[in-house]
Amino acid sequence: MLTVLYTLGILVWIVFIFDALFGLKNIDSLEKEEGLKNGSLLSVIVAARNEEKQIKMSILSQLKQTYENVEWILVNDRSNDETGKIIDELATIDSRIKVLHIADLPEGWLGKNHALYKGTLQASGKWLLFTDADVKYEKEAFAKALHYFERYQLDHLTAAPNLNANRFWLKSFVAFFLFGFSYFKRPWLANNPKSKTGTGIGAFNLVSKASYEAFGTHERIKMRPDDDLQLGMKMKKAGYRQRIVTALQLIEVEWYGSLKEALVGLEKNTFAGLNYRISMVFFSVFGVFVTHVLPFLTVFSADKMVALLSLGNIIASGILYVMIIRRMTVFSPALFLVFPITALLFIYSIMRASYLTFRREGIVWRGTTYRLSELREKE
Repeated sequence: MLTVLYTLGILVWIVFIFDALFGLKNIDSLEKEEGLKNGSLLSVIVAARNEEKQIKMSILSQLKQTYENVEWILVNDRSNDETGKIIDELATIDSRIKVLHIADLPEGWLGKNHALYKGTLQASGKWLLFTDADVKYEKEAFAKALHYFERYQLDHLTAAPNLNANRFWLKSFVAFFLFGFSYFKRPWLANNPKSKTGTGIGAFNLVSKASYEAFGTHERIKMRPDDDLQLGMKMKKAGYRQRIVTALQLIEVEWYGSLKEALVGLEKNTFAGLNYRISMVFFSVFGVFVTHVLPFLTVFSADKMVALLSLGNIIASGILYVMIIRRMTVFSPALFLVFPITALLFIYSIMRASYLTFRREGIVWRGTTYRLSELREKE
């Protein structure tokens, strides 16, 4: 059985490698793009709930942008810390900042999605940029993104930021997550106009306002905890022009501060990413274990064929890992040395998130509980 599984595994890895080889070449680096000096109004919409530690840093980095025709809509989504006070203070130092305070969450909405939607109602720009409250921008980020957007005549542009991680195991986990996400979701297909597969990243989702409204706004994804990904996926599926770029030197976000925070943070969208199906949980856990962990154990098998095929799987997965990590991150590909350990951590995160979702009968996100029955109804 292992002989069959590993032989099939090597063939699948080879397919993934060639898919990524051509796909990654089509992902441009935003750093190489020219900057748009002047143009139509850009509306930046930031939804913030209890972001007192990060939001000031993020907004101050945005205020330094070389593209000047910008307005900001900062939405305080029911925060119970100093977030509201901080964004009010920011509005006093720059007249381009508008502040919206939300006190209540209407039924049938997730908080962030509702806050972003309400922000769009206050926006006057030709373009809307949805970004998170903890993202740091270099000064040419907006200018280069808008030039790229116009050059390709897009409806939606998303950018992969540098996911900053300072601790070794967190960095290893983030690298593994990006590796798995990339070969499973194939984000490079967003750049293929013939493909219906799209993507979206919460740190940077830029859309034309006209396309966003024609698509149906955040009302189309009002109960999706993975709203950023779903916005991109559904817009591309609906036929809107989309591309993904990397912006590793222009946009930076500390995804999570520790491995523990990462595990807690993934509680909200891991099960959603598996469409709330137990069968997908078992399939994912089994698949990750067989392809990412087991070969590292059976490579020492007394059966020479099993050992050889195990090595083949390790080498093939390593090649794909290095390709993705070098293109989509600033991390060292040497993190592959702890690949099976981070794979086990990922399996644990899937099982943990799925179990907690069932035990709680929903997800807890930023202090608000959303029932599983409501989340499924909106699928």
